[in-house]
Amino acid sequence: MSYPINLKIEYSEKLSRLTTFFRLLLLIPHMIVLYFLQIAAGIILIISWFAIIITGKYPRSLFDFVSYYFRWCTRVNGYSYLLTDKYPPFSGNEE
Repeated sequence: MSYPINLKIEYSEKLSRLTTFFRLLLLIPHMIVLYFLQIAAGIILIISWFAIIITGKYPRSLFDFVSYYFRWCTRVNGYSYLLTDKYPPFSGNEE
């Protein structure tokens, strides 16, 4: 059985100096939106916890929202930690 979550990061031989210099400024809009999504995801996780205890399954819509938030957050973190030069999209959709 393979692990249910995979993360693949490829090494970049060269990164743009210009985008690296302005990276923190470029991340401000993402951080604002992710802050509010983090609050919503926290509330949804509490609701999901009760739903799993009562019904024994994770409601699909709640699962989809949390995975959407996690994908978006992971892309923004990869960009902020200089792992990629590709600007993250304003979404957590699967590619």
